[in-house]
Amino acid sequence: MKKSIFTYLFIISIAFHVHAQPSAVQNAKVDKKLTAQLQEAIKGFRGDVGVYVRNLKTNRIVEINADTLFPTASMIKVPIQCGLFDKIAQGELRYNAILTYKDSLHYDDGIVGSLKDGAKIPLSEVVMLMETVSDNTGSLWCQALAGGGKSINEWLAKNGFTATRVNSRTPGRESNRTRYGWGQTSPREMAELFAMIRQGRAVSPDASDRMYRNLTRQYWDGEGLSQLPPDIKTACKNGAVNRSRSEAVLVHAPHGEYVYCVITKNNIDESWTSNNEGYALLRTIGKLLWNYYEPKSKWQPPLNFEKWYQEAVE
Repeated sequence: MKKSIFTYLFIISIAFHVHAQPSAVQNAKVDKKLTAQLQEAIKGFRGDVGVYVRNLKTNRIVEINADTLFPTASMIKVPIQCGLFDKIAQGELRYNAILTYKDSLHYDDGIVGSLKDGAKIPLSEVVMLMETVSDNTGSLWCQALAGGGKSINEWLAKNGFTATRVNSRTPGRESNRTRYGWGQTSPREMAELFAMIRQGRAVSPDASDRMYRNLTRQYWDGEGLSQLPPDIKTACKNGAVNRSRSEAVLVHAPHGEYVYCVITKNNIDESWTSNNEGYALLRTIGKLLWNYYEPKSKWQPPLNFEKWYQEAVE
């Protein structure tokens, strides 16, 4: 029996939708050796851990609770940036627009929150502060300019992300906010969002390029990034709340780029020192992955790094 043109179009649309899913990486194979090493690394952690890794050159992956929902903490600022750039692409905003700060925008005393009422600041600088130093007042401002959480979540859904959502200040997501905080995601989706931006597939190639450049200027580099040679370029966003620590990183390694995301929740250790178990786990995994993909690298982090870092920041 002949199929109608509508049937063919339906099949094509389903195939495209599946291909667009972040979970549907084509020809991906599990790296069993690396999986075993990472499972050993997280053994004994007092909390829940999710890990997703993909070598962008070989498409070999690691999936450990990769589709489990976790709090994003400040990693939600990556989807916020995507929603903002979608508005820019639609002509509703200009990246170099001069904004006027109002005291009503104040959330905390970060850089943006310390501005005086009536101060002028370019949108591009607010975005930079959101991604680089994780400025919270600036991030909530960007969320509002992007149309709010509802608009950002619509962009995420349209682009195949089913786990990642903005919860804070988003009507209808109050229960999710109570459970996960500002946002929620899975290790797979956050890592693949980085890959999407890197590959020029988020909003547009030009928008992706600008967003990616913003993500390569990470101020908070004391965790996984500290375990990489300082001359290796990375894109990164991390997050921390009392019972969760997280980090998503795309590494421009000499033998091929790789992307990974580590997220924890229900952590027993709620301390805010550099030797917090969550922070230590991020460093352990960052070092493990670098040594796995670059086994001939002779670089090692300073022996006294953790002690020095703790004394420097506390």
